[in-house]
Amino acid sequence: MKPSVLPWEAPQRTHQNRLPGRAYAFGYDTADLARSMQRALSQGFVSLSGTWNFRLFDGPARVPSEFTSSPATGWNSVEVPHMWQFDGYGKLQYTDEGFPFPIDVPHVPSDTPTGAYQRTFRAAPSNVGDRTYLKFDGVESYFEVYVNGTYIGFSKGSRLTAEFDITSALVEGDNLLAVKVLQYSDATYVEDQDMWWASGIFRDVYLTTQVASRLNDFVITTTKSDFHNTQSFAGSLDVRLDTIGDVKEIRWELLDRDSVVASGTTTPAEGIHAQLESVTWWNPEAPYLYDLVMAVVDADDTVTQYVPQRVGFRDIRIVEGLMLLNGSYFKMHGVNRHDNDDVRGRAVGMARVERDIVLMKQHNINAVRTAHYPNDPRFYELTDRYGLLVIAETDLETHGFENVGNLSFLTDDPEWETTYVDRIERHVLAQRNHPSIIIWSLGNESGYGCNIPAMYKRAKELDPTRFVHYEEDREAEVVDIISTMYSRVSQMNQFGELPAPKPRINCEYSHAMGNGPGGLTEYQEVFDKWDNLQGHFIWEWSDHGVRAKGKNGERIHKYGGDFGDFPNNSNFCIDGLVFPWQEPSPGLTEYKQVISPVRVLNATTESVTVRNAYWFSTLEGVSLTVEAQVDGAIVDSVAISPGAVAPREEVTLLFPRPLEATNGELFINVRVSKNAATSYAQSNWPLAAYQFAAESVPAPYLGAVGAAATPAAAPKVSEEFNTLSVSGDDWTIEFDSASGSLISWTVNNAPIVTRAPRINIWRPLIDNHQQEYDDLWGPNLFSQCEQSLRNFWWTAENNSVVVTAEVRIAPPVFNFGIRATYEWVIAADGTVTVKLSGTPYGPYTDIIPKIGLDLGVSPAFENLEFYGRGPGENYSDSQQANLIGRYRANVHAAFTPYVVPQDNGNHQDVRWAALSDDHGRGLFVKALGTPLNISAWPYTMSNIDQARHADDLEADPTAITFNIDHQLMGLGSNSWGSEVLDSHRLNMADFEYSFVLAPLRSHDIDLADLSRTFPGEQS
Repeated sequence: MKPSVLPWEAPQRTHQNRLPGRAYAFGYDTADLARSMQRALSQGFVSLSGTWNFRLFDGPARVPSEFTSSPATGWNSVEVPHMWQFDGYGKLQYTDEGFPFPIDVPHVPSDTPTGAYQRTFRAAPSNVGDRTYLKFDGVESYFEVYVNGTYIGFSKGSRLTAEFDITSALVEGDNLLAVKVLQYSDATYVEDQDMWWASGIFRDVYLTTQVASRLNDFVITTTKSDFHNTQSFAGSLDVRLDTIGDVKEIRWELLDRDSVVASGTTTPAEGIHAQLESVTWWNPEAPYLYDLVMAVVDADDTVTQYVPQRVGFRDIRIVEGLMLLNGSYFKMHGVNRHDNDDVRGRAVGMARVERDIVLMKQHNINAVRTAHYPNDPRFYELTDRYGLLVIAETDLETHGFENVGNLSFLTDDPEWETTYVDRIERHVLAQRNHPSIIIWSLGNESGYGCNIPAMYKRAKELDPTRFVHYEEDREAEVVDIISTMYSRVSQMNQFGELPAPKPRINCEYSHAMGNGPGGLTEYQEVFDKWDNLQGHFIWEWSDHGVRAKGKNGERIHKYGGDFGDFPNNSNFCIDGLVFPWQEPSPGLTEYKQVISPVRVLNATTESVTVRNAYWFSTLEGVSLTVEAQVDGAIVDSVAISPGAVAPREEVTLLFPRPLEATNGELFINVRVSKNAATSYAQSNWPLAAYQFAAESVPAPYLGAVGAAATPAAAPKVSEEFNTLSVSGDDWTIEFDSASGSLISWTVNNAPIVTRAPRINIWRPLIDNHQQEYDDLWGPNLFSQCEQSLRNFWWTAENNSVVVTAEVRIAPPVFNFGIRATYEWVIAADGTVTVKLSGTPYGPYTDIIPKIGLDLGVSPAFENLEFYGRGPGENYSDSQQANLIGRYRANVHAAFTPYVVPQDNGNHQDVRWAALSDDHGRGLFVKALGTPLNISAWPYTMSNIDQARHADDLEADPTAITFNIDHQLMGLGSNSWGSEVLDSHRLNMADFEYSFVLAPLRSHDIDLADLSRTFPGEQS
């Protein structure tokens, strides 16, 4: 490594004059203020967030030296915290792996964007001996601090707190604070974390007064006395104390709400030690917290400050290769979470952070990995309070070295040991008093080398009570937990069958990019099966889209390449379970169901079998509503409570009376809810819903509803040039005999079908099928398939007209395709039975996206009603959250707003469906035999397929696209995760399916009744 004279190009120099890391805590003037835990009320707290003067320079050398000592004029104003690129300064760039400048370790470009910040402040009044500390909770990536022209110091480690003593530089009255921030530094080489390259003072800045005699740091340890006895609640509290100044003693109280459960007086050397006979132990299902208040007493017997800390009693150990919390086994059902705000980037406000945590809890998530860096210190207070198990990852990733073939380039370089160890040391020192943190993570995707054992050693020196994780230590030779990424279902099953001596987790899996992830059920079955598989974390929590205005002023979200940035990884940052505006995606809804803490194993009209999938709680606070559903309508229900079913146990509950059901297709639905309100959800919050098919007595076939005594006359047929016209009293269907297509269908001269029905094997590409597209569908031109007529004829049969078209469906260039047949059986009343079949030819026998029919119906038919799986979109490998039932939706509102438009809105298991206008006029479809897949869009398939943002979508003024599909391939998560499992793959093969189409003329008929006017296997 070349020597460097620049501090931002010297990895051995992680800071200058930065204070050592310590617990995130504050001193208060009174005990009552201390228990408020509001840092703004703490001693000498002055927020420096807000309006700052700002100017961006193209390199640190261009920043004028006088900016450190003289207020600048003519500069812009920005609101800190912020990231300057999100405020319109500099350029946003997104890469997954790859540095935005040439690799020349430890050097960065001399013109690295450099932000100069200024503001004035007044420090709080203080006494002799007091110190004023300046604290930055996040600055990216290197920064220097000046007060009144005095150089204070510098720091690196963007997502780690930096604290400076500025007492000697202060003056009475106004003080000038100047901060110089470099976007790139040597630290950037270990901060390549799959996110937007953006910089600035992105977390809060504030002052605190440190009184002369004070508590500088403390370390809390709680231990369960009888660890393996889950009925024993005794434990100990130990607090190691580090004081500064002339501290005589510490008077302390441990409070349970307003009751003192333990108290005492101790010296700093002795620390706090308390043995308690009965405490409520913290766990993610019942995150119980006590208040510890420590009063610092000086030599004059004066209390100088009260320091509070919330205490969660919890004890975590590895026993016989398994992690146990308070003596109980558990699994982590988790997510990976980046800081992200679609307007402010990583300058995330705490209201948004809290909203993330609330959404996680509402969706049955019990764990989070802080990918791939420490969060705002207040994040961990929230996870303590709401109850999430945290893998607390430090600020380290060198992924960009993958591009030069040596991911371990820095990780195995001893000259970088100081940088590596500094990052885990500061993280542990700051956050080791939080009960929610159970695992430290040394970083992400940085290869392996000598610096990993050094980090592990330091983490264990500072905190021997927690486990240490690092995925690239694949066999956990050093760390405590074996971890893999994106291991397939079969691999996880093998890991389960052959347990290692250490617990195992899947720290990333099921890449949630766009529509998906699919296959969560199969993963969960394996996770549930093996005890040594103790955690799984979906990648990732939220899309990283940047909010912008579209072509017509609508909201859109941008991604890599949209800012002229190159190189970029395009929309690879749009890969979350939550949309950028914090709305759950269908993928999150599915995950909630799959990881439900209450598993319903079976239900009949007389009983239900339930397993408790909580780890620490009984089912006393849970209720079940069991419904008898006939043909989509709820006809009876009972409520029942499982009672005190222990964790991991199951019970069969008999109903007080059998459910009653009428004739028709019968399902038993079980809806699970949590009785009491919680900090994250209202009372009766839904946890999950299950459905079981029951033995049914078919409803009677009704025959034609409102049929006349005399059957309608046979349809009329006329032929003119290339047009075949079939008509009845108020309807006409036309075919183009040259193409074989149904080109028009009108009822009372109003259009029903406005775009020809077409058999199709293509659907708008989803992100999770990009690799299939790149390898198979794109090279074979699937989206360009053409239809060519081979034969066309019609016959009159049984008072109906049968129109048949034989076609070839195939892409250009190649010698494969499908020889397909359309058969339209047109009855006298204007209903049409459609029979579609096909046989592939040629060498292609691999997977295809779908086999189905798409057509255009009148754009007025915006109202969708169906009896099938819903209410949300669902696919064969993502369907657990949706039950078969009867649902209504508006076509526009039901279109899933993926940042990158793609296939969406499918509903499986559809018995019948209808699209209609507000007067009830429309088109009805009923499956004959196998249920259908249906979806409806206000856009054309090609428009969705070609659109890159929401403003590229243009509602088709001529048609609603109506997809009546036979089969669709599953979703998978192959944008970076698992391929579609074999059981959900769709291969090119023979197919045949049928359904009835019928015009709707008014609201006067119930669609379920209409369904029973057509014979078929479905009621």
